[in-house]
Amino acid sequence: MKPNVRPRVILRHCPTYDVERIRTIVREGLEELGLHPSGRTLIKPNVVSSGPMFPHAYTRPEFIEGVVLALRDRDEGKMTELAVGERCGITLPTRLAFDGAGYYPMFKRTGVKHYHFEEEPQVEIPLTHEGRLRDYLFTPEPVAKADFFVNCPKFKSHPWTTITFSMKNYIGIQDDRHRLIDHDHRLNEKLGDLQYIVQPQFIAIDAITAGEGRMLTPIPFDLGLIVMGNNQVAFDSVCARIIGLDPRTIDHVRIAEDRGFGPSDLASVEITGDVTLEQAQERAHGFKVGLVRVEKYFEGSKITAYAGPPPDSEATDYCWGGCPGAIEEAIEILRIFDKEADQKMPRMHVVFGAYEGPIDAKPGERVVFIGDCATWQGTLEGKPVQISSKYKSRDTKDPYDAKHSDIFAKMASVTARLSFAGSGPIRLEGCPVSVAEQVLALCTLGDVNNPYFEPSEMARFNKAYLMWKSVVVARRVTGKPYQVRGPCSRGEAAPEMDASDLPT
Repeated sequence: MKPNVRPRVILRHCPTYDVERIRTIVREGLEELGLHPSGRTLIKPNVVSSGPMFPHAYTRPEFIEGVVLALRDRDEGKMTELAVGERCGITLPTRLAFDGAGYYPMFKRTGVKHYHFEEEPQVEIPLTHEGRLRDYLFTPEPVAKADFFVNCPKFKSHPWTTITFSMKNYIGIQDDRHRLIDHDHRLNEKLGDLQYIVQPQFIAIDAITAGEGRMLTPIPFDLGLIVMGNNQVAFDSVCARIIGLDPRTIDHVRIAEDRGFGPSDLASVEITGDVTLEQAQERAHGFKVGLVRVEKYFEGSKITAYAGPPPDSEATDYCWGGCPGAIEEAIEILRIFDKEADQKMPRMHVVFGAYEGPIDAKPGERVVFIGDCATWQGTLEGKPVQISSKYKSRDTKDPYDAKHSDIFAKMASVTARLSFAGSGPIRLEGCPVSVAEQVLALCTLGDVNNPYFEPSEMARFNKAYLMWKSVVVARRVTGKPYQVRGPCSRGEAAPEMDASDLPT
């Protein structure tokens, strides 16, 4: 599959999550684009997190049901499989996210197959393009083997990448251990590399109720739209224009365009539908994106943040893809599970990157250095403190050797670090230190309710966790490897890139 010569983006009005209306709109979109599903057809939603505490973080099941029915309407007998697949947020079982989102009843109603990507074999995709971060990536086998790939993201802001539309949804085509590699200040480049794994023939985004401000805990914003298209760069560029952004200022969009995956210039995109771009922009007026530096984010709270540059500071002076954004999501999660989280939080100081300025910590105030690249030298409570970098260069992190970090192991590790730290400065190691780890650390430091021990969630979590682990053990017992070494065979949705595709 090659990027389309003349991309098209379709804007349609849809005010409610009515399955039949969504089915009709999506079917008409497929018809307009001249598309029929074929072979192994895979739908990728965004179900990073879900349930009553995260009601606007995921692609709604009614939306996916409408897409499933529309694809069947357009099938000419060439589909050999129709499936929905996802890897939800880090450390959580996808089974838990599917359950909280109400996906399992939808799977049963429609009879559609489903994949929990962390339970599937992870296969190797070689990379040869210039500017790549790695020579190979791993992805779940159903993604690599897809013949007709349908991307169904949620229209949301993101604290690491500004927005999460079609291309950012690709972070879910890797399991945790591979997902976290390069999930740092080079995250946008990682997203660019992921484009070489698979390209969607069809994109339909849930913009009926969008999510502004954040990614895991977005604020609902009614747009009443379904946006469809056949090219990711063009699609994300139109969505960016809807909320008033220049797509070239969004790094992963610019990188993908520069590598020949499609145009960001709307003069090269055909925009159709029953809603004009100008009307969509009017609906989105005031939509807030998520790109806020951590120092600004915590102004006026009990937390003071300090951020220095990450390694490879010539690429960027701030780690947009790593630890700072994770703590923003972490504190928002704690606010959901504990309404008194801000009051319970002690006065503290959090430090990221190679920070060289003063830390205005009074006696008794905790200072936490977060991430392997955190460095600082100075005096705290009259004592000299030197924090040295533990960052390991990118070429020392081999995807073949990546290890999974279990949530219970994270709990034990974070608890141990805080216990041994006493009253002195605390160092949280990792690159990045995940949202889960920062949630656990803040819970302990602030005596805030731990979301993982929420009574209403524990039974569902334990059930999903045990089912996930039982599948993993069963595969291991039967000799099925988690990672399959060597370039794998690909489906028809694999991109075909050559010199003629690249911009001149």
